[in-house]
Amino acid sequence: MNAALSQLEQLKKLTTVVADTGDFERMRAFAPQDATTNPSLILKAAQQPNYQSLVDSVKAAHPGLSATELVDYILVAFGLEILKIVPGRVSTEVDARLSFDTSGTIAKAKHIISLYESHGIDRQRILIKLAGTWEGIQAAKQLEAEGIHCNMTLLFSLVQTAACGAANAKLISPFVGRITDWYKNKLGSNWSDANHGGANDPGVSSVKRIFHYYKHFGIPTEIMGASFRNTSQILELAGCDLLTISPEILAELSTNSNAVSKKLDPANAAKALNDEKITPLKLDESSFRLQLNNDAMATEKLAEGIRNFCIDTEKLETLLTK
Repeated sequence: MNAALSQLEQLKKLTTVVADTGDFERMRAFAPQDATTNPSLILKAAQQPNYQSLVDSVKAAHPGLSATELVDYILVAFGLEILKIVPGRVSTEVDARLSFDTSGTIAKAKHIISLYESHGIDRQRILIKLAGTWEGIQAAKQLEAEGIHCNMTLLFSLVQTAACGAANAKLISPFVGRITDWYKNKLGSNWSDANHGGANDPGVSSVKRIFHYYKHFGIPTEIMGASFRNTSQILELAGCDLLTISPEILAELSTNSNAVSKKLDPANAAKALNDEKITPLKLDESSFRLQLNNDAMATEKLAEGIRNFCIDTEKLETLLTK
């Protein structure tokens, strides 16, 4: 690998780089292929003075809508601006309060797609983000069958991602940093970066396991590592299909020219699964719920993630009433 290139440019040769932000003005410098958003990122961006005119224009264009109804229009407005910058796709999230409502999720996803299409955007450029609950995964199965592609998020376990693959989801976003956060908190003073960082980082290990499972069993769903806390986690997953990265960490990668090597390779999947003694998982509803329930980390982080997205969606609604 050419050491003269920044780590970001080297990484782009191994992995599709995606910007994880609602602040589309900041992403231009990093030339990402795709971009992802979520309610928390959009709330953060919508509160910035430089985006006030965009928020005001959406409100002015739809004076009869409630704050709750306006949220989708705000999400799409940011998505439309992002699509002027990235050549690929943007991910837009369904209201997290529908995470346990399959029919409600499907209706909301179709509404978001219709808003994009009303602006002339091909649905192939949109990924609808859904939480990795049983209900969200079933919604994805139906949406994918109708040509609406989904990005499954808030994924913390192999069983969630295996079920997403079985539902033919277009893309999954297994979280890294939030998994590491949970183990750091659990281990407390027993945590050390020397023993639990780098290749041994629990969030990194989780995505590697998912990558090997998918590649060995021929699951075509794209894998996009997400929720990173540092550049080390990202570099340990070089070779993953996609990685979605915040502007802050993109900036770090763009100013460092140390060599980047490929860490994930489909050719190694079979041996890795054998070493870890992983076999195909049972994915009917009762088996899924039991396996998820028995994973304390995944259960807690999924619930926490949904709660926080709900809170930030309500904060965005409050912002829109002002």
